[in-house]
Amino acid sequence: MNAHASLRRRILVTLGVIVLFRLGQSLPAPHVTVRAPEADHPLRWILDLATGGGLSTLPVFAFGVLPCLAARPVLRALTILIPRPAALRAEGEAGARALLRYQRWLTVVLGLLGAIAVVVFRGLDFLGGAVAVACLAAGAAVVLRLTEVITDRGFGDGVRILLLTQVLAVLPAGFPRLYETKGWAAIAVVAVVTLSITVLTIVFAQAQRRIPVQYAKRMIGVRAYGGSPSYIPLRFPQSNSPAVLAAVLLSLPVLWPGVDWLRDEGNPGRIAIYFVLVCLFAFLRAVGTMDIDQVTRDLVRVGGFVPGIRPGPWTADYIGYVRHRIIGVGALCSGVVALIPAVGLALLDVSPRVPFAGVTLLVVLVFLVSVALDTVRQIESLRQRERYEPFLR
Repeated sequence: MNAHASLRRRILVTLGVIVLFRLGQSLPAPHVTVRAPEADHPLRWILDLATGGGLSTLPVFAFGVLPCLAARPVLRALTILIPRPAALRAEGEAGARALLRYQRWLTVVLGLLGAIAVVVFRGLDFLGGAVAVACLAAGAAVVLRLTEVITDRGFGDGVRILLLTQVLAVLPAGFPRLYETKGWAAIAVVAVVTLSITVLTIVFAQAQRRIPVQYAKRMIGVRAYGGSPSYIPLRFPQSNSPAVLAAVLLSLPVLWPGVDWLRDEGNPGRIAIYFVLVCLFAFLRAVGTMDIDQVTRDLVRVGGFVPGIRPGPWTADYIGYVRHRIIGVGALCSGVVALIPAVGLALLDVSPRVPFAGVTLLVVLVFLVSVALDTVRQIESLRQRERYEPFLR
């Protein structure tokens, strides 16, 4: 009964916050004249996905979770450039709390700067502009609090859940426009692309290579500890950054002067180079995600070893050999996944008119799948914990 009540309470909290979030994205801000969105603008649908359509109509939550998303990489960059945040990162839990506080302030500041930019662009008078800036900045602060409520009392990461909400609120509106311009063939291509990326993302997210580990028995008093088999899970770290970085590099006119066909996302040569760059960037990103020497030292410290492999550098060489093979296959699979939307949208002749269309579709689909998987894992973990809690008392 307690398990069901806890699950029901978390689900209701999450749904309630989502309803409040969408209500704030429908409530118009004061002293702001609502403009009709420009349907043919090539960047409109990307901005709608990032803000839930807020920049088109400027509601109270005009920026959606965009300030929360932007605050994390900005704070990470400041941690590298400024000594104080870097020192806080090394202070453990107390430093993490201080960095979280800085991230909250940075989110509000980014919302304030965005509100000022919107007011200047709209050309409002001083009084109306001041009211609109205060309203939009306060809306960014409220959205930040809503994300924290979901993270603490609901399911999943609050920023990811609300981002998923605004994406799902905007995405279906694009299908009627696509049908009007391209017909049923376009719907079929998008359905195949969506299904393919979803299935492959789930398969790659769940796949892992388990290296068996055996622990030596140790006598502590009259009891024997250890001796049970275990394993080291090796996964390929999934990320959308290789695809985004490859698309940006191919689209920068400074790097490719006079080569206009590289900026056409439907060009076959450009698609081939894009595939190679995605594989390369995915491989380079995955290489530095695991310290094999540290894993080997930890195994030696706790008395663990890989059966048939001598401890020490021989174990490190074996784990590195297996891991590099996994990274190679994973990088190739990342290139294939990134290639699916690029080829599909090239067949529809959408990419030349909408920049970064294939990358945006890939990022959105992978994000939706990852959020769904994380939420399902958290629900299952909570159910298991509630089920076995009476036996652990």
